[in-house]
Amino acid sequence: MKVFTRMGAEASEAPAVVQWQAAALASSIGDLAGILRKASPQLVVTCARGSSAHAATFGKHLIERHLGIPVSEAAPNIASVYRRALALKGQLFLAISQAGRSADIVETAAMARSSGAITVAIANDITSPLAQTCEIVLPMGAGAELSVAATKSFVASLAALLRLTAAWTDNAAMQDGIDRLPDRLAAAMELDWSAVIAGLAGSPTAITIGRGPTLAIAREAALKLKEACNLHAEAFSSAEFQHGPMALVEEAYPVVLFAPTDEASEGIETLRVDLERKGACVFSTACLSALAPGHPDADAICQIQTFYRLLPEIAARRGSDVDRPRHLRKVTTTR
Repeated sequence: MKVFTRMGAEASEAPAVVQWQAAALASSIGDLAGILRKASPQLVVTCARGSSAHAATFGKHLIERHLGIPVSEAAPNIASVYRRALALKGQLFLAISQAGRSADIVETAAMARSSGAITVAIANDITSPLAQTCEIVLPMGAGAELSVAATKSFVASLAALLRLTAAWTDNAAMQDGIDRLPDRLAAAMELDWSAVIAGLAGSPTAITIGRGPTLAIAREAALKLKEACNLHAEAFSSAEFQHGPMALVEEAYPVVLFAPTDEASEGIETLRVDLERKGACVFSTACLSALAPGHPDADAICQIQTFYRLLPEIAARRGSDVDRPRHLRKVTTTR
């Protein structure tokens, strides 16, 4: 059963958005990469909420994996509530936001800029307070996103981070992965993951797991199950899951494994076998319909695109409306 929703329609626009970025961001990302190579920051601090925070997790993987620079997640209340400045002179402050209007993130960006950080915003609304506060703005280019649940703007954030990392490192293989991403995203939307729908629709809870480039994907999937499908879900790295949460597993307990296509895949596969032996109902992307592996970081983005397609039907079976999730609104502002 196919369910038409605004969220689903917006998610389907992601390939075109990523294609638009190719020319629109080329100059600005090239300039930023030059600035960063010259400045040689020793630390990157990210600042984001919601789906954008999961994009920041993806950015952390990219920057630490390919540049060897530690990445730390900011606690915005340090600036907005406790009024404490951080010593960030010469470091990279990277804010990610679809709307760019949450006061705590804007105030943290202002603090970072005042401290002498290189402040960059990846934003969909380039007229937003956050975009105006940061020195450098990289437009997501997702266009209007009316559904409460972010989809194409999340994919656009990941693509922008991948573009930045490729330019910063001058990584030809990564750039090739980005160039192929629009077509691969379109192909990912046609994959058959219907078994996951049946496994999650009737369950009161679920676990999503990733590692390396797919940890961010697991976190985003868990959030979407909560906000769009009214299904409690928690995300873990495959390593962290074994340090306690494994005790949750019982017969038919649903677990979705977002298997990376890089060196981290072996650990995910070992966990899959162990979970099945314990009686869990396991859905691994490595065992579902899948694209042929390309660049591992780009492959991870394709996985969330496929997962987005499942949400309207999971929600419909659970009696939820993905376009009108209870208690939520599109723009959330916090201090």
